[in-house]
Formats: sequence, C-alpha cells, structure tokens
Amino acid sequence: MTLTPESRILVTGGAGFIGSALVWELNRRGCENIIVSDRLCTDEKWKNLVPLRFHDYVDGGDLEKHIRTSPDSLGHFDVILHLGACSATTEKDADYLMRNNYELTKILCQWALSHGTRFVYASSAATYGDGECGMDDQMADLHCLRPLNMYGYSKHLFDLHAKRTGMLNQVAGMKYFNVYGPNEDHKADMRSVVHKAYGQILNTGKVQLFKSHRPDYKDGEQMRDFLYVKDAIQMTLHLAENTGANGLFNLGSGQAHTWVQLVQAIFAALGKEPNIEFVEMPEHLKSKYQYYTCADIAKLRSSGYTQELYTLNEAVRDYVQGYLIGDKRLGDEA
Repeated sequence: MTLTPESRILVTGGAGFIGSALVWELNRRGCENIIVSDRLCTDEKWKNLVPLRFHDYVDGGDLEKHIRTSPDSLGHFDVILHLGACSATTEKDADYLMRNNYELTKILCQWALSHGTRFVYASSAATYGDGECGMDDQMADLHCLRPLNMYGYSKHLFDLHAKRTGMLNQVAGMKYFNVYGPNEDHKADMRSVVHKAYGQILNTGKVQLFKSHRPDYKDGEQMRDFLYVKDAIQMTLHLAENTGANGLFNLGSGQAHTWVQLVQAIFAALGKEPNIEFVEMPEHLKSKYQYYTCADIAKLRSSGYTQELYTLNEAVRDYVQGYLIGDKRLGDEA
C-alpha cells in the first residue's frame, strides 16, 4: 500500500511531538485528507498544528465515544497512526495510564481491524526495563520483560494483549527509543536533553548531567540510542505502507551514544566549547534509571527499510540550527 493524496488517515496524538511530525511528513508527500485527534488540555502543543494541513480535528474523548457508541459514523480510514498516549515516564496515576494507554488502544485496534484499516501504534522501548532480558523485538516470550515504570507497563500490557489475541500478526507496534527533535517543546520535563541543554546553555553557559551511580559507568558515560524524529517518522510511515510488516519493531538509530557525546554535539552546533557539570541523580530516579539502551533494528531493515539515518552530529545540528534557534516548528521551514 502506498499513501496518496486520496488516502484517508487518522493520526491520534496528532498535535503531539511524533504525531505532528507525522502529519508534517504526510503533508510533504501530498497527503492532507487527515483527521487529527488529540487532547489539547492546557499546554501549548496546539502550536504544532498551526503550520500543518489536515481535513479535521476530533477531540480524543469524542473519538473514543464515537468508537464505543457509533463507530460507523467515523467513516473508513486507510491507515490509523495511533500515537495518542500519556508519554510521561514519571506519571503515577496508574488508572489514567491504563485507560489512556491500554484500554483506548485495545478498542481502537479492534475497530481498525474490523474495518480493514491498517493499524500502526506506538509501543515503547520503556517496555524493556533495564534491558536484563535484552532489547530484542523478535523475542518469543514478552512475559520476561520487566518495565521500570507504570508508563512502560501500560505499553507492555497492550503488546501482551495484541500477541495473546493474535492481533500482533496483523498490526505493527513501534518500540521508539530516545526520540528527539522539533515539536517537543510542550513536553515540559519529558523534553529531550537536547532541548533542555539548549536552554541551559543560553541561560548559564553550561549543561548539567546526572552523575553515575554504577561503577561500570563513568559520569556522563551512561548510554542511549538517540533517534532523530525525522528518522522516526520515516520508519513509521514505512511500516504503515508495508502491510506485510507486522509485529513489534525497534525504532532507533542502532547505535548507543553517551550523554557527553550528545552534549558535545549541541555545543558544537552552537559554535561553543563544551562546559559540563555533573550533578546528583534524584533518589526517586535511581532505581528506575536505564544505563544503556541500543536498538537492534535488523527486523526493521529486513522489512525493506533501506534509508540512511542521520548521524548524531548531523541530527543535532539540524535540530539546533534549523529549529531551536528561531523557535521554529516543523512546517515553518518554507
């Protein structure tokens, strides 16, 4: 399946970080017959929608009501890109996470399959926990995974449900690793270190990073798989169009970099010398902190994804110089 200007597409979480980036890329491909659904609440993610082109907006609560009571009123979609979720790894309201991240995904997925609609949804690398069981998107036994927070567990629970019911053989679930890039500024504490560090550098001339509390990692040498949002959305749309690519997919760069390397790239993009200060990690994070993540993207590649990815330095430079400087969003480039 190829997405065309005639394709009717639903993007949940469409005002959010990755969701709005997907709408931006769909616009670049000539697609505007898009229904955006989200809960705008009190933050300013609505600003992500301003440069974008789409057919209509539906409140997330109204979307859920329609699906539960009058699903045919929504009409037919060729693809549902389900990015809508509470993405705060520090959220403690378990009931809210279960309703928003688990229950809604269940009914939306069931509705999509019953209407012959391609369903692609956001899982998360947070489902892997500390990585003790590996970070393999082809593992046979998902039950061995131990997420470190309720957000990760809410995502993991739907993965388990989809596999148990056989739905995972008909849909694609994306385990996003550490995605960063334009349109994330509304995410408050959940913004990437790139966005936070940029502000710190402007205000103080330096960047603060957490000290390590494990002897096998030096301060700032904790490692993450950092994925630029422009790569993340290309991968996502590849899975949306490739209806034979089903199951769970790691979406990452396939390389792990240290926080120090990331911060050095930010200083370089600003033409400044690195100035890093190491600070104590808050107590409540110590038991839930991931020291190493790296996505094995062999399954994604074997599905036919051949695009080259941004290097860390290229991505950070594009983000800092193209968007953070000037406070631009995706769609403001022209």
